[in-house]
Amino acid sequence: MFLEVSQLEVRYAGRSQAAVQGVTLGLHAGDIGVLIGPSGCGKTTLLRAVAGLEPVSAGEIRLKQQLVGSAHLNVPPESRRIGMVFQDYALFPHLSVERNVAFGIHQLPRAEQAARVAEALQLVGLEGSGARFPHELSGGQQQRVALARALAPRPQLMLLDEPFSNLDVDLRERLAHEVRDILKAAGATALFVTHDQFEAFAIGDVIGVMHEGHLHQWDDAYTLYHRPATRFVADFIGHGVFTPARLVQRGNNVVAQTPLGDLTDLAECPLPASYPGGECDVLLRADDVVHDDHAPVQAQILRKSFRGSEFLYTLRLASGQTLMAHVPSHHNHAVGEWIGIRAQVDHVVTFARD
Repeated sequence: MFLEVSQLEVRYAGRSQAAVQGVTLGLHAGDIGVLIGPSGCGKTTLLRAVAGLEPVSAGEIRLKQQLVGSAHLNVPPESRRIGMVFQDYALFPHLSVERNVAFGIHQLPRAEQAARVAEALQLVGLEGSGARFPHELSGGQQQRVALARALAPRPQLMLLDEPFSNLDVDLRERLAHEVRDILKAAGATALFVTHDQFEAFAIGDVIGVMHEGHLHQWDDAYTLYHRPATRFVADFIGHGVFTPARLVQRGNNVVAQTPLGDLTDLAECPLPASYPGGECDVLLRADDVVHDDHAPVQAQILRKSFRGSEFLYTLRLASGQTLMAHVPSHHNHAVGEWIGIRAQVDHVVTFARD
């Protein structure tokens, strides 16, 4: 494992609750990890602790099996060979692009500096832009200069703290894909912080969901979405609702009785005895609910959001239960209209009744 964080705790003076508490994660060489969560969840504090910018209260941080951070040891940032990219870019406005990129490698011989700068600018797709100044570049280009500057010293780990937050939404997702390609081409190992799910899915090999200082799950995007480990992850990732259900044993099989009928694909679900009386909540994603005119269950459209190829409908059953559904946009029903729906769930995920 390239980066190992074990039972990490970070505390700020004067605060009763730790900013980061009991976090354990691992990152393989060449992989990109992403930390995601609401504001104040501890993701930036964790990133800064890995960088050596925040002291560790308990636990350990290891890079390539070498201890760099613990309650008794704090290897300084410059000795950890870490490259950092921040949301404000922090480019020097009075320096050209090539002098910005060369900033962290000024100790190298002039010819080697020039070669490394040219290599870094080519890697981020800005070859030929070395003589320009930051104010002459777009926001996306400035971000790529910041990335080139961080990559120029060939760090063993790249840390990126919400680097696209100052850019518009379309550019952010496109740049996330570009940065992933750049990091992969450079063979870099990276840890990335964002609050944007689409960015996280676009860039990450493995994604960690944080809340109130705790890491709830550290997994690939598919698993986070389809097999969330906690109720918070299920609620935070994607669109979905929790609907009341009851698990019952039928012969050798377990069935979940829900307002949309029985769900039978329960191979990975707990047994009914795991919940009092088998009563639980089932996670129904918007893509688990299918519009079907012939379905026996009817739901009223409360809200609709146009997404181009589809609508996101917010629906209410006769019982008052609210659901969400992705529906192809040629099914353009009016708010207030009743439509037929059915459940089509590949992974039944249950939680204790809230």
